[in-house]
Amino acid sequence: MTTPLNGIRVLELGQLIAGPFCGQMLADFGADVLKIEPPETGDAMRQWGRTDNDGQPLWWSVIGRNKKSMTLNLRLKEGQEILKALVAEADILTENFRPGTMERWGLGYDVLSKINPRLIMVRVSGFGQTGPYASRAGFASVCEAMGGLRHIAGYPDRPPVRAGISLGDTLAGTFGAMGALLALQARHLTGKGQVVDSSIYESALAMTEAIVAEYSGGGHIRERTGPSLPGIAPSNAYPCADGRDIIIGANQDTVYRRMCMAMNRDDLIEDPRFATHRARGENAADIDDIVGNWTKLHSSEVVLEKMDKAGVPAGLAYTAQDMLQDPHFAERESIVRVEDPKRGALDMQNVFPRLLSTPGKIRHTGPELGQHNAYALSDLLGFSQDEIASLRTKGVV
Repeated sequence: MTTPLNGIRVLELGQLIAGPFCGQMLADFGADVLKIEPPETGDAMRQWGRTDNDGQPLWWSVIGRNKKSMTLNLRLKEGQEILKALVAEADILTENFRPGTMERWGLGYDVLSKINPRLIMVRVSGFGQTGPYASRAGFASVCEAMGGLRHIAGYPDRPPVRAGISLGDTLAGTFGAMGALLALQARHLTGKGQVVDSSIYESALAMTEAIVAEYSGGGHIRERTGPSLPGIAPSNAYPCADGRDIIIGANQDTVYRRMCMAMNRDDLIEDPRFATHRARGENAADIDDIVGNWTKLHSSEVVLEKMDKAGVPAGLAYTAQDMLQDPHFAERESIVRVEDPKRGALDMQNVFPRLLSTPGKIRHTGPELGQHNAYALSDLLGFSQDEIASLRTKGVV
């Protein structure tokens, strides 16, 4: 089947997570993504994350999947000229350098858009391309905090916590990819490209629901509430007899009644402390204690079965091992096994979202550094072998 981005050529610049995750999403749906990496070292992501049994990092196999790799020293004039030649035939360029870096190299959008007016430039950064903080270094940890996510994550009597992933980076990469697609649609109408400015702190801010409006309209500052949300109950993590915690969400009136009947506690349905959504929110600690004391008497398997039969949302906090053993994940191919030249095969998350007529596909894991230099220089740009050898000698590629 034809992938939705078939025929779209992307140049991916930058390193680490946010920009490359944007490129991963575009590549997953068929874009021809040529990743530009520094000679010798390559993207630092090649060395990040946990390793396999041979000491080789695994994360690169995921974030580099479906891409081609070209080495190019953008600090050298010849490297900059080669990039400009590639831009002439590109649809999208993604970068996540600190704002001003591309301009210092003579590769700002003002320059590149003259070469290719249809070029879409996705610029991912900590604080955006404008404003007093634009030049600041901006890793996900700091930008998640300033975007509001950290203040509300964790327990009220302890410092803010983070999710065990670089959430801000992947959010900014996701919004960058969405911006690229919106800019492609706009290009269909206008014939012109544009800049997509995706900052990490605003990507975090976009996820904070109504916390700004709650303060603006009512003076409320949302605080940390652990595994629950204020005024939403019962919706929490509850301990089971086998040592596992189960997440139950029974805060809607009809669902709450079904949970009570599954617990053989019909008396709780009309209890004035819990009879309405607002009453349960005001007495959340009490209903959580009751539910938790019941789940402690049963294994997680029994609790899951009872909740499932009653139509109450419930599930365990899965590890990767749980996911690989789950029949629903298997049936939907949420995780797929991909051929890998270093390891034979490797399991990883599939392409999302799921398009039924023109789905994305994982074609290969992350490439070797500079694996596609010949493709870029010879096939795309028409360089001779002698010219390529000269570039290599000069440290350009």
